[in-house]
Order: sequence, then structure tokens, then C-alpha cells
Amino acid sequence: MRDKVTIRDLKVDCVIGIQPKERVMRQLVILNITMWCDHSKAARSDDIDDTVDYKILKDRLVEDIGETEYFLIERMAERIAEICLADARVGRVVVTVDKPGALTGARSVAVEVDRQRDD
Repeated sequence: MRDKVTIRDLKVDCVIGIQPKERVMRQLVILNITMWCDHSKAARSDDIDDTVDYKILKDRLVEDIGETEYFLIERMAERIAEICLADARVGRVVVTVDKPGALTGARSVAVEVDRQRDD
């Protein structure tokens, strides 16, 4: 698949981190997600049912990330990839999770995972 859908700079407040204060205070993470899928059917039909509905996906991600309390951004990135790949039209996904302010002197720390469907 060469076609892509990208969600850029999605901001989500969540509980993330291993430090005691991080376990009680919500923090901002920034998500960038690129999904490889075949857009040819949707391009011909102009019908949302023939493609990944990124609004529905965004809502699901915000709900999951906002309600779950992860310790590591590595686990969060993996979970986001799992949610994206649950849509059979997505063959591959690259997820980047940025945690602004995680390190003194750095704008952010980011983890990127690249996953693809096994079948």
C-alpha cells in the first residue's frame, strides 16, 4: 500500500509517567499517526464507508488515551498502533508519541513505533 492517512499533532491530556507526581497530574502528549491504506475505492466512490474514518479513529484514541493511565510512552504508542490496526483497511501504522517537558533542557521526548498487519 502506498496511500496514507496522517493525523498530525493530536493533543491529548492523560496520566503518563513513572514518577509519583506524574501518577496524579494529567499531562499533555502529542500524537502523530500515519496509516497506510488503499484509498482507491474511496477515491472512486467518494464514500466515507470505503476508507478509514479518521474522525471516529481520533475520538477512539482520545477516549482510550485519556482514560488509561500508562507508565511508559512506549506502551501508549503500542496501544495506539493496536487501535489503528484493528481497522482491517490499515495495513501499516507509524505512531509517534511526544511527551513535552519530560526532560529538562529538551522540548520533548518522543517514541516512535512502526507496526504492520501480520496477515
